[in-house]
Amino acid sequence: MSKEIALTVFQARAGDHNDLAMPGAAAVGAMLAARLGLPASVIGRPEPALNSGWRSELDAALPALRALAEHHAAILRRGAVPLTAATRCAVSLAMLPVVASQRPDACVVWFDAHADFHTPHTSASGYLGGMVLAGACGLWDSGLGAGLAVGNVVLVGGRDIDPAEQALIDAGTLRLVTAGAGLADELRRAIAGRPVYLHLDCDVLEPGIVPTDYRCTGGLSLAELGAACAVVAEHELVGVEIAEFEHAWQAGGAPVSPAALLDALRPLLERLPAGA
Repeated sequence: MSKEIALTVFQARAGDHNDLAMPGAAAVGAMLAARLGLPASVIGRPEPALNSGWRSELDAALPALRALAEHHAAILRRGAVPLTAATRCAVSLAMLPVVASQRPDACVVWFDAHADFHTPHTSASGYLGGMVLAGACGLWDSGLGAGLAVGNVVLVGGRDIDPAEQALIDAGTLRLVTAGAGLADELRRAIAGRPVYLHLDCDVLEPGIVPTDYRCTGGLSLAELGAACAVVAEHELVGVEIAEFEHAWQAGGAPVSPAALLDALRPLLERLPAGA
């Protein structure tokens, strides 16, 4: 039986270093709407980036993030599949606790160059986006809930990982699937047949493919991302969120189309309308 797909575009600031991800999310959302023939709900409105510490960033983002959490919960309660074009990874602070509450069986597959498993006490940078998974897993209180089991997190493509995060990976607390020839098979083993909620931070890709805030060498190609998405598409899809696509390579630059990125996600996008 086909499931409803609920497309959402998040437009508020949430730990932004610059103003490029808000129009980036709008571009991703518009192209998803056109390709899938879906209406889009918009949460929040663009405001200038604060580019400040985690506390002030979180305080500024909380009203919009709480609205998104309520919206996300309503989608899952009615049995629909959320498809979200987000600005920054910090937006997931609102969505992951909802997924953990309503679909505790789901595996969160986190495509990202970073582990995002810091707390305010362990982060050297104070960057809100680097604390998302730790917050969702209850290691610090974001004010947006928690409940995600660490064992239900699978990191994919991480390579810019701090020592404290690497220690968790080495201890087997966090599972990391690294880029390389064996990625698809390793990812399939890591998911282990569970339903999947997928997060994509565009910096998991090799720098130069799409504009992102962080650029870390050793990333996935679009073909490798597509192959990984084909593995994810073998499983029940609980939801998909796309974050950190910037509108241009630099402020004032020409707009960049998300078409190539969404082409790589085709295995997932083709799976969504057929149900999971």
